[in-house]
Parts: sequence; C-alpha cells; structure tokens
Amino acid sequence: MSNASLDWSNLGFGYHETEKRYVSNYKDGKWSEGELTSDPTVTLNECAGVFQYAQTIFEGLKAYRTENGKIVIFRPDLNGERLENSAKRLEMPVYPKDKFVEAVKSVVKANADMVPPYGSGATLYIRPYMFATGPVIGVKPSTEYQFRIFTTPVGPYFKGGAKPITIKVSDFDRAAPHGTGNIKAGLNYAMSLHAIVTAHAEGFDENMYLDPGTRTYVEETGGANFLFVTKDGTVVTPKSDSILPSITRRSLMYVAEHYLGLKVEHRPVRFDEVKDFAECGLCGTAAVISPVGKINDHGKEICFPSGMEEMGPVTKKLYETLTGIQMGHIEAPEGWIYEVC
Repeated sequence: MSNASLDWSNLGFGYHETEKRYVSNYKDGKWSEGELTSDPTVTLNECAGVFQYAQTIFEGLKAYRTENGKIVIFRPDLNGERLENSAKRLEMPVYPKDKFVEAVKSVVKANADMVPPYGSGATLYIRPYMFATGPVIGVKPSTEYQFRIFTTPVGPYFKGGAKPITIKVSDFDRAAPHGTGNIKAGLNYAMSLHAIVTAHAEGFDENMYLDPGTRTYVEETGGANFLFVTKDGTVVTPKSDSILPSITRRSLMYVAEHYLGLKVEHRPVRFDEVKDFAECGLCGTAAVISPVGKINDHGKEICFPSGMEEMGPVTKKLYETLTGIQMGHIEAPEGWIYEVC
C-alpha cells in the first residue's frame, strides 16, 4: 500500500498492510539471524503448536513522527522485557531484548514512509509476536517457533476526542488465580472476547474484571489497566499478580509523581472503594487513557464526579503530559525515547 492512498486525518484503528515486516525462526535450539521481507503471508504445518495448544504471545507499541520530523519509538525495551517474561511462562524460547529493540527499529525504518505526519493524530502501530510453528500432537511445548513484527498506520483510537465511556462489572473472569493474566498471551484475549461482545450487546463500552479468587478487588479490562484519582488528587492503580504490567500505566505513574508532583499508589484496590474515587480511566497503548464516566454494577450505577462530558482534570493532565513526551514537546526521562531516523 502507498501512503499516497491514505487519508491520514481520517484513518481508523485498523490494519493497513505495509511494505516490510521482520521474521526470525527458532530451530535446533537457536534463533536465525532475522530479516526483513515483503511477504505478509505465514505458512504453517496443520499440526503447528500454535493451532493445537495456543503457544502464541505478542506485544504492541507505536512509532511517532515528532514536530521536527524525527521518527521515534516509545520505550521498546520494556516491550522486549515483557515479551521475554511471556515467553518464559509459556515455555517458549526467549527472543533477546536487545535484538528485539533492533528488530523493531529496523522494521519501522523500513516502513518510514508509512509513519503518519506530525499533527495528523495518527501513528504507526507496531505488532511483534511469536508463535509455535513445529508440529505437536502430545501436550508439550513445540521445538520450533517464529518471531515476527508487522506495522500498520492507525488513526486516533477516539474520533472527535476522548469522551468518557460506560463500563460494566463483568460476571466473567479474564484470568485464573496463578494463571497467565500477567503476561501478554493470545489466550488471555481469547478469554475476553465473549465478555466484550456481551458487554457491547448490552450497551456498554468495556468490562471491569474483578479478581478471580474472591471477586472483591479490581483487576483490569480485556486490554487495559485501570487508573483512578482520589478526591484529594492521589493517582491509584490496582496491583495484582494477574494484571498485565502495562507500560503505559507505569509511564503515567512516573509522570504523575515526577512531572506533576502528585502522590501515587500502586496497591490492591477493593471494588467497594471505587465509588469514592473522583476520576477513572483505562490506560494502554491504543488510546493512552480512555476516561470512564460510569460503571454499572448489575444495575447499580457508580457515577464519577468528573462526569460523562470530558476527561477529569487530573486524567487530562496525565494524558497531555505523556503524549507531549511521546511527541517531543516535553523533555522525556532518559531512555524513554528511541530515535529511528
């Protein structure tokens, strides 16, 4: 696809094929050198481990074009670190973090003409992923794997601004106690599909999952961490062994404390204290922060003082500061921004 065929300002959050992607194969106990290819197809044996026992993990991050024309990536080392942890949990070979970062940079550079222009609101989404390619019929790990990275230009997650959403407390669990909720495995997202389709059918935008053990603590949604603001301005994020360690959430907490001078708490959050918070948001790569205006708990509504019209004041400051860092308007902490070209 040529960038000339894209209307950057009206780009949706979907897949648009780009020219190059990165591929490396694992066989006989080692990874191949890895290369860029123009072929978007993946050919696999019918008995490949990814089909039989869901050995597949992935990451998601973005490349931005700054005001001075530079192309940068936000904290890819943390994505590489999280992919390593995911691989270890699913008995997959680790793709080294340093090689991961170089592979991400190489595929972004190869698709530089598809990085949307500054000011368009669009970015280049980067999807690294790994899956079992070797044939497996007994329940055991595969011996062969493939690591790939593709990119796609995407528009802003919210068209016309980030209006607060309405979510529901789900009757489903997204992860099991001592399970895989803290890694970015495809099977976790498969677990959330029926729940999100059900929520949409009932008129809600997302789900709030409670802890699977006692259903008394807030966990996350199907694809984002929660962020709360107390009435005295403290930023609070839930802590649990079955929550995915969001890079956006960790970055926002740093911004809150070191840029905005706010008190921060990363701790278990009981559901019964949610009604006392002033602001609520969902944080992740796609939207940075999605403001939440209302939570429906089986017919009982929790309405946040920030309302249903716009982001709460603290949430808005967090959003503007982090996106300012990503776009180069605000000086970034050391090691957060990787320049590609």
